[in-house]
Amino acid sequence: MKRIIWFAAVNIAVLVVITVIIELFGLGRYLTGYGMSLEGLLVLSALFGFGGAFLSLALSKWLAIHSMGVRVIERPQDALEGRLLTIVSGHARRLGLGMPQVGIFDSPVMNAFATGARRNHALVAVSSALALAMDPQELDAVLGHEMTHVANGDMVTLGLLQGVLNTFVIFLARVVGSAIDAALGSRREEGGLFYFLTVIVLEILFGVLATLIVMAFSRRREFRADAGGAALAGTSSMIGALRRLERSVAEPLPGQLRAFGIRGEPQAGLWRRLFMSHPPIEDRIAALQRGRTLG
Repeated sequence: MKRIIWFAAVNIAVLVVITVIIELFGLGRYLTGYGMSLEGLLVLSALFGFGGAFLSLALSKWLAIHSMGVRVIERPQDALEGRLLTIVSGHARRLGLGMPQVGIFDSPVMNAFATGARRNHALVAVSSALALAMDPQELDAVLGHEMTHVANGDMVTLGLLQGVLNTFVIFLARVVGSAIDAALGSRREEGGLFYFLTVIVLEILFGVLATLIVMAFSRRREFRADAGGAALAGTSSMIGALRRLERSVAEPLPGQLRAFGIRGEPQAGLWRRLFMSHPPIEDRIAALQRGRTLG
């Protein structure tokens, strides 16, 4: 709840500042000229910006189960399933969380993820390849990593951050687009196709900047989750799990689950790293070896 209040307060404060700046520079009259009130645009931007982010978050467990073919463990069918439930249950008790759903999805690629709109009603799932390849200590660390994501409320925070940025993208694209359109009004008819094309281009540009911010946050939370996994299962176990992942086939999870997996994209150059949801595994190992956490 504190995260929701904090992000909502930040969002409102920034919107108020932007509103004041727009009025001081007289940009509000451009919006009025196109039949839009500034307040109406703010509300509409927030509605669509947060609406999409929260809908995605609300459906995240359902989408994960059906898109990844996750089999939720109700009653363990073998020793491995029993071990998964025991480990997650132990981590949940230590972190003061409700027991999440635990599942396995068939995949030859080693990966794991946590998702869900609420900390006490999350889903933690591992691939069959990871569950079979990791030794008990490494599996303990991987599940500790995912449970740390749950404890930190990372899924909710990422959704809120995306909602804030979506709002700004929608809002600023139309404000700037209106100003550009009005500035060129003496040479051409105001509004129309040019305005909409301008807004589309601006949304793409602002969307790229928003993606950079979301990915930077995503990378930071991976360092924190690694530190949490190390605290729950031991630093050597967390490092061992990451090294095993480093030696395996590098293939991230699909779609919106990509940012929630324990491993992300394959190694890339400096420019592509800016758009990666996960830091390179060697950087994560180095951070654990130095005892570094990012808050």
